[in-house]
Amino acid sequence: MPQPTDTAHHPTLRGLILDFAGVLTGDPRPVHRAWCESEGLLAEAWRATLNDNPEGRRLYAALEIGQIGQAEWNAGTAALLGTHVAPENLMGRAWAKVPPARRMAALARAAKGAGYRLALLSNSFGLEPFNPYEQTGIWDLFDVHMVSEVVGLAKPDPAIYQLTLDRLGLPGSSCVFVDDHPVNLPPAEALGITTVLATTEDETVDELERLLGVSAVLPV
Repeated sequence: MPQPTDTAHHPTLRGLILDFAGVLTGDPRPVHRAWCESEGLLAEAWRATLNDNPEGRRLYAALEIGQIGQAEWNAGTAALLGTHVAPENLMGRAWAKVPPARRMAALARAAKGAGYRLALLSNSFGLEPFNPYEQTGIWDLFDVHMVSEVVGLAKPDPAIYQLTLDRLGLPGSSCVFVDDHPVNLPPAEALGITTVLATTEDETVDELERLLGVSAVLPV
């Protein structure tokens, strides 16, 4: 199995832990704004309902850790968005046009090929009827899948980071974690994990190439 060859990479790193939305996908926010307008809603309705509305926050937190399923979340959140918004596959409709992050997926493939162990660490937004991981085709890249609704824990709970390390079989000092939300990084850092705040896809991939000593090559 090929090993990293770039002398700039950190020689003790052996694991890569990646968030999903905003890391392995493009920025979902412009897609959600466009979807809201297509549904006759204000452009910021999705963000405001999930983040600013107390009931919207409660429903999403419950979905993340598996207390409710996606179908129940769809029904509750559709009612908050507006009486004209259909609940059927609400999550899937809102996320359908969010693009995969192709360079990030290529980086993950290169890391796996170079011998790194990979973990997906994702706060879930449901698996049925819409499975976002299948849509982007990245599931099989990972040795470990830490989806919050499956394990009943969500970032930034420190326990989910420790469980990820346990399942990878690696110490924190051997791992890099990438997330696009700053609040999710300190618990990882407390375990000795090197953290990368995802910004643009190109900037984030460039930083990971330097850290890991691999190159993200897009398939032809």
